[in-house]
Amino acid sequence: MIALALLFCLLGLLLFWRVPVPKRARSKHEPSVSVVIPARNEERSLGRLLASLARQEPPVAEVIVVDDDSVDSTARIAVEGGAVLLRSRPLPAGWTGKPWACWQGAERARGERLLFLDADTWLEPHGVADIVEEHGERGGPLSVQPYHCMSRAYERLGALFNLITMMGLGAFTIAGDRLPARAAFGPCVMTSREDYCRVGGHERAAGAVLEGFPLGRAYSSNGLPLRCLGGRGCVSFRMYPGGLREMVDGLAKGFATGAGAIPCWLLVAVVAWVTGAVSTTRHALALSAGTGVESTAWLAVAALYAGQMRWMLTRVGNYGWWPAVLFPIPIAFFIGVFVLSFFRTTLRKHVSWKGRAVRTG
Repeated sequence: MIALALLFCLLGLLLFWRVPVPKRARSKHEPSVSVVIPARNEERSLGRLLASLARQEPPVAEVIVVDDDSVDSTARIAVEGGAVLLRSRPLPAGWTGKPWACWQGAERARGERLLFLDADTWLEPHGVADIVEEHGERGGPLSVQPYHCMSRAYERLGALFNLITMMGLGAFTIAGDRLPARAAFGPCVMTSREDYCRVGGHERAAGAVLEGFPLGRAYSSNGLPLRCLGGRGCVSFRMYPGGLREMVDGLAKGFATGAGAIPCWLLVAVVAWVTGAVSTTRHALALSAGTGVESTAWLAVAALYAGQMRWMLTRVGNYGWWPAVLFPIPIAFFIGVFVLSFFRTTLRKHVSWKGRAVRTG
């Protein structure tokens, strides 16, 4: 059993071997960029993003905020922040809110490249230029998972969701770029207008709760493999500042659905890694009072898991020490929310997010 737990721990290294980030741009001469921001009740976050876009060097061509029927001050903040405000048309049958907002923003945009950003992100002053240069080096779509910035303890409970999201895309394995990413990160995606129109854009993800998976398939099926990067030093986000309930609802709205879209071999590897952590925790706790070789061995494996998670988490967010050292707590939270997600998305077949009911099947 100890050897198996060690093997499963090793899988984590293979799945999360390297997280490349956008390199600093060498040139300030770049094609025009249109930023599209889908926004529904984002008054707490939108201002920070718009302020960061106003500081970009060189400036972006245009910033479009698509107001998706907000009932707060989102529209006013968009106008005051210098963005073009686009009021969303009524949601058509078969569409979910975010893909519809992105589709409308892309129709209005005039830039050679489109940068889709969630309203809870923000960029360093060189962020857009860095993303543009990375995109230009290889062509095809580019997606960046923002660096997760948190300020309250409950936000760090979601540590495993961040890690497993990145593992499940297959973009950060020991194989590197030889293994194409399986999906885009929803918060930050750059594409050329030509490629976006060629693959059908967000229309290909019209009814998706997690639009990154059908978008990734749309590009790959047209010979445009997706590339994914980490966002440290370039683009950041704070996902759930509204409290624990908001975080649980946000994570549960589609995580089980996303797990079902992962290739079988990758899903098995991720499940094995989590199973190893759970098994290690159980044995280490059961034998922690002992002094024999077996108890010492299990405690050593638990220490390896803790060190591994600390190494992983430093690259994706400001999680600090406790989610790694006390990793059984985030694991228990992950399992609980995953079960809730499975119930809502697979059994009940609908979720609610930002005051809107969404069918999942």
